[in-house]
Parts: sequence; C-alpha cells; structure tokens
Amino acid sequence: MMLTVEKIGGTSMSDYLTVRDNVVLGPNGENPTTGRILVVSAYGGMTDQLLEHKKSGKAGVFAHFSSDEDAGSWREALNSVRQNMFQKNAELFNSADAISKANVFIGERLDTAERCLEDLQRLCGHGHFSLEAHLSTVREMLASLGEAHSARNMAELLKEEGVNARFVDLTGWNADKSLGMDEHILEQFKDVDLGNELPVVTGYAHCESGIMSTFDRGYSEMTFSRIAVLVQADEALIHKEYHLSSADPKMVGVDAAVPIGRTNYDVADQLANLGMEAIHPKAAKGLRQSNIPLRVKNTFEPDHNGTLITTDYVSEKPCVEIIAGKQAVYAVECFNQDMVGDLLNFEQKIMQICQRFRCTHVTKDVNANTVTHYLSSNMKKIKRVQRELEEMFPESEINVKKVSIVSAIGSDMQVPGILAKTVGALADAGISVLAVHQSMRQVDMQFIVEEVAYEAAVRALHKCLVEVHDHGIAICAA
Repeated sequence: MMLTVEKIGGTSMSDYLTVRDNVVLGPNGENPTTGRILVVSAYGGMTDQLLEHKKSGKAGVFAHFSSDEDAGSWREALNSVRQNMFQKNAELFNSADAISKANVFIGERLDTAERCLEDLQRLCGHGHFSLEAHLSTVREMLASLGEAHSARNMAELLKEEGVNARFVDLTGWNADKSLGMDEHILEQFKDVDLGNELPVVTGYAHCESGIMSTFDRGYSEMTFSRIAVLVQADEALIHKEYHLSSADPKMVGVDAAVPIGRTNYDVADQLANLGMEAIHPKAAKGLRQSNIPLRVKNTFEPDHNGTLITTDYVSEKPCVEIIAGKQAVYAVECFNQDMVGDLLNFEQKIMQICQRFRCTHVTKDVNANTVTHYLSSNMKKIKRVQRELEEMFPESEINVKKVSIVSAIGSDMQVPGILAKTVGALADAGISVLAVHQSMRQVDMQFIVEEVAYEAAVRALHKCLVEVHDHGIAICAA
C-alpha cells in the first residue's frame, strides 16, 4: 500500500468543498481514502486571531493577554474568535444537529481556555507569580484551538460523505501527562487502521518541550514531518493555495510565473531562510534524512503534479529555478578599525546581542573592519540591538538601514557570467545594488537593494533569468 502523509494549509482548509473534491476524493472520485494521513492547519486567519497576525502583527487573543494593558481586551478578542468559529460551523454543516455538536465541541474548549486565562491573570496579580513564566504555555493552548476546530470539522464532514474518516487529536487537551513529540504521535496512532481509515490529524501536536518554543508558527509543518517519518511514508505532500513558482505571480504576472516542477531540499532551505517556506527547514531535515520526497501541490489545480523536492535532485543543466526575496530587512552595520585581526571576537559579541533579542538572521557580509548583519525583526528590537552595540563598542560606528533582499536560487547555478548578467539587468532597470553575496556552493545569489526597489528587482531578475527561455522554468546554460 502506497502511504502518503499530506498537509493541508489554512487557506485551502477554508474552502472545504474544493479540498473535498480536489484533495480528498478527487475530481472524479478516483482518489483513495485509505493509505493516507491528512494533517490540517486551522482555517485561514484563525491562528492570527488566536495569537497575532503573522505579517502585520495585529494583536490576537495571546497578544492582548500577554500585554496586559487592558484587562478586557483579550476577552473581547476571544469572544470574536468564538463568533467566527461558530459562524464557520454554520457555513460548513447543513443540519442543526451537526452545527450544535460542532459548536459544543469547540465551545467547551473555548470555555476552558477562558477559565484558564482568568485564573492565571488572578494568580499573577500576586507578586510571587510572574505572567512571563507562563506565556509560552498560554500560547500553545490558544494555538491548539484552531487545529482542533478544523480537524474535527473535516473528519465529521467526510463521514457525511461516506468516508471512514477518523479525528486524531494531538493537542493533548485534558491529557494527564506530557510526552515527547514522537512518543505522543505513536501513542495516538497505535489503534489507527491506515488500511481502512482516513485519519484527519491536528497540525498542532502537544509535547513536553513545547512545539512552539522551537518552531512557533511553523509547528504544523513539524507535526506533518514527524508523522511522515514515524509511519515511514512513501511521499509527503503539502497542499497550498498556490504553486511553488519561479516568482510571486502577483509581482511578475500570472502568465510569466510557472511552477518549478523539480528541485531539492537545499533550494527549500534557501527559501526558508528568506521566510518563503516551502517547508520549515527543521521539518525538512527529518524528511531529508529519511529520504522521503516532498511534493508541493496547488489545491485548486488537482491535475497538476506540483513540485517534487528530493534530496539528490540536480537540474540537468545549470539554471536558476526561482526568484525570491524578503522585504523590510534591517542592515545593522558595525564599523571599527580595531576589528582587523580580532574579527572573531567582534562577531561573537554581535551575534550574542542579536540572539538575545531573537532577531532572525538572514545573511551577513564582512570585510577587514566592518560587519553587517541583515536582520528580520521589528524596529523596536532593532533599536535595542543598536543601543546594545553602541554601549558594547563605544569606539565603533553603528549604522542601521532598512533594505530588501532579492535572491536567485537554483539547485545548480554554475553558469559562466551569470553574476555579471544579473547585476547588469538590475542596472538596466535603474536599481542600485548595495551589496552582493554569492557562495561557492552556487545555489543562490543575493542582492541587497533599497527597500522600495524590491518588486522592481524581482521583476528585473525574473525577466532576465527566466522569461527569456522557452520552457519558462529556469535559465539554462546556452
């Protein structure tokens, strides 16, 4: 029996009929409903409401509770989540009885969460208890609600379709003890009959170390990856609302951007470093080590094979496979003439400060007396980093500049003259290059440009390196 583990993203989950027809049953009902495990995310936007908006940072329940600036704000946010979850139930189920059962299930969990938050708030009103010490647990509890809601609903809806679906709850709700992640997964799967049942599994998995302390919002991908490794899946699939394409279609045009088709885990890691994850790099590690191929598919194009990611793939000819990047990156530059001959000492101290404020490190450049770190974080943290550096190195000149990073990525980019051609394309588009990085591994080139030049740089590189070729997927050596 071919065994696949498949993750369904939040935007896809929000469109149940499409997921049912394109992913679960297939357009003509040809898809098997056994030999598969579905790992589901919360409905689109639900985790943002429970925690905080992933991109804008707009406060959700957790952010309101942790700030503690307005004692009633987190209750209002939680009530809004309840209303939205109940509304989603009403949209999905046809009978009053099914809607009622769905509301009771998630309503009980919301009630329990509310009582926990109230009790914790009262407890931490005393000087001997610190709210900060409990916030990671609160974050885990709130995050679990989204996946419990969507997974239970999908299992029940599929049962109505005649599918022998089974809700597998990894959230650890009301569990009397905490287990390691692998142990917890194996415990919940010990009675699952993969030959006769279709498990619908929560993307959140409770474990004693706390899955979000390491993976934060990438937790569902880690759950998906560990399940695939533990059941020794033949293939892991991620169903998203878009293809893994040669560039963002919104920037370069729908007709110009095309699915990559094939690549390797090295390229996936480069994308993850830019925050454009095909899969979280630590989740990919388990799949790579177990030699499990990963396929990324577009939920809304079921007949397309998507992009297959394997360990050993190398393009037949040297080529660029994708143009990606990251906006709103802060370049933190430290210049000190005493750095010559003592670079390692300076570097270690700078990195310690960046790590202390939990700034995401994207890349860096170094010369004899200057180190520049490109960090992804908010301005508040960056200013703290700058103050710490100024205090630690009073003789240094510390400069901070907001920039963008645009990268050309491929499994093999050893094309003579490609760097010169690329820089020339940016110059022709009137874009100044502030810094360039190209490693000997020849899997990516990174260009630091002005923040406002990001989209123009993506379009210029895509036009130069991708769109000039008939196959539309990559630049290949002539």
